[in-house]
Amino acid sequence: MELFQKYPNEVQNELLFQLVKKAKDTEYGKKFDFKSLKTYKEFNERLPIVSYEDIYDKIEQSRKGVNNIFWPTPIKMFAKSSGTTNAKSKFIPLSPEALEDNHYAASKDLLCMYLNNNENSKLFTGKGLRLGGSKEIYQNNGTSFGDLSALLIENMPLWASFSSTPSNQVSLMGDWEQKMPAIIEETINQNVTSLAGVPSWMLVLLNEILKTTGAAHIKDIWPDLEVYFHGGVSFDPYLNQYRKIIPDDNFKYFEIYNASEGFFAAQDRNDHKDLLLMLNYGIFFEFIPMDAYGNEEEKAVGLGEIEVGRNYAMLITTNSGLWRYKIGDTVRFTSINPYRIKVTGRTKHHINVFGEELIIENAEIALKQSAIEHDVDIIDYTAGPVFMEGKEKGAHEWIVEFKSPPACLETFRQSLDDNLRALNSDYDAKRNHDLTLKTLILHSAKPGLFYSWLKSNQKLGGQHKIPRLSNERTYIDELKRLQQQMS
Repeated sequence: MELFQKYPNEVQNELLFQLVKKAKDTEYGKKFDFKSLKTYKEFNERLPIVSYEDIYDKIEQSRKGVNNIFWPTPIKMFAKSSGTTNAKSKFIPLSPEALEDNHYAASKDLLCMYLNNNENSKLFTGKGLRLGGSKEIYQNNGTSFGDLSALLIENMPLWASFSSTPSNQVSLMGDWEQKMPAIIEETINQNVTSLAGVPSWMLVLLNEILKTTGAAHIKDIWPDLEVYFHGGVSFDPYLNQYRKIIPDDNFKYFEIYNASEGFFAAQDRNDHKDLLLMLNYGIFFEFIPMDAYGNEEEKAVGLGEIEVGRNYAMLITTNSGLWRYKIGDTVRFTSINPYRIKVTGRTKHHINVFGEELIIENAEIALKQSAIEHDVDIIDYTAGPVFMEGKEKGAHEWIVEFKSPPACLETFRQSLDDNLRALNSDYDAKRNHDLTLKTLILHSAKPGLFYSWLKSNQKLGGQHKIPRLSNERTYIDELKRLQQQMS
C-alpha cells in the first residue's frame, strides 16, 4: 500500500500492461491486437468504452461455458447484480484471480488498516457478524451465479469462516424473512466484535435484535462490539439511528466501496470519511468528467489527469476480463496524494429533466441537514420529476419515510428545498422565481412502505437498495399506488 501511494501512476500503468499481456490471446485480445499495445494512449484510443449491454451477448456465451473470451482463466462464477433500477439482473464474471487478488486481498487489507489505526483493538477476541445477500447460489452449464456476498461466503478461506457469524448455512438462506430470525438465534449469545453489511438492512436486523432481546442498546448484547464496516449505500441518512442504538463515542464506522465488479476503495483513517483508492487489486482505473459524460466531448482520463473536487464517472479494466467498463458510479476526488475519493452517486441515478443536475450527494446532504434541523430520523426516500404540462411548471416529487414524522411536514418540505438550493447552483437557478421548477412536493410515507415495495418486487435483504433519484416517474408512481393500497 505504501508503494502504490508513493508511485500510483507507475503501479497502475504496470498493472494495466500485466492485464493486457495476460489476455493477449483471448478473443477480445486478438480483436484489439493486445500484442501491439505499448502505451496507455494506444489503449485509450483503440479499446471502446463499454456498458453491460454492449457485452451482454459475450457474457451469456461465457455463462454457457465458453472460455477465453475476455480472460484466459476459465470463468466459473458470475456475481448476480440485483441493480437498483429494475428486476433485470446483470451477471458479472468473477475469475479466480479476482477472488484472491481483489476481494479477499481487500478484506485482509481492510483489517490491517483498521488494526494499524486502533492498536488496542480486541477485534479478534470475538466474531464478525456478516450480513450477506439473500440469494442462493445456482448451478448452470457448469458455471454458478449468485449475489457477490454469497459467492464470497461460499468460497472464503477456512480461517475467515471461523471468525465469522452466522454460519454459512444461515448466511446463504434465500428467504430474508426466515433468515433474519435464524441470524438472531445464532448470534445473540456469541461475542460479536464487528459488523459488516449494507446499512439499511443491518439497521433492520439490529432493531429486530433489540426487539427480540428487550435490550436498550446493542452493546448491552455485545459489550465488545467496536466497529461497523459498511458500504453499498450512503451512510449519512442512517448515522443518527446507529448512534441511538449504539451510544458509544468510541465505536468506529469504516466505509468500504465495493461492487459485484470488484473492490475499489476503503476508509484508511479513523476520523476521515474519504476512501483510499486501492491501486494494486488487479483493477485499472479511468475516469470520465461528468460534464462531458454522454456527449461528443466524452473522453476518459487516467489518474495522472485527475482534478480534485471534480465529479467523474468511473471506468474499470479488471482481472476478470472487463475492459474499459462503465460501472455506473460517480466519484469525486478529495486528494491526489494519495488518491482518495468520495462516492457521489450513479450516472443514471440523478434528476436532470430541467437542467438541474441533482445528484445523490446533494440529496443526501440536504436531507441530513433538514433531519438535524427538525430532529427526525429518515429511514428511506426516493425522488423523481413532475413533468411540465401545458403552462404548469415542473417540480421534484419526494417520498420520505420518517422514523417519526416531523412536527410540521410543510416546514420540513421548505427546509429541504432551501438546502437543495444552497447545495446545487443549477437547481437554485431553475427554482429562482419558480423559473422552471416549482418548490418540491413531499409525501410522508406510511411506516413500512419501502419495505413493502421491496418485498413486492422480491428484493428483500442483502444488496438490494431503494432507487434514490430517477429521471422517470416509475418508482414514484409505484410507491404512491402502494401507499394508497396501505391506507
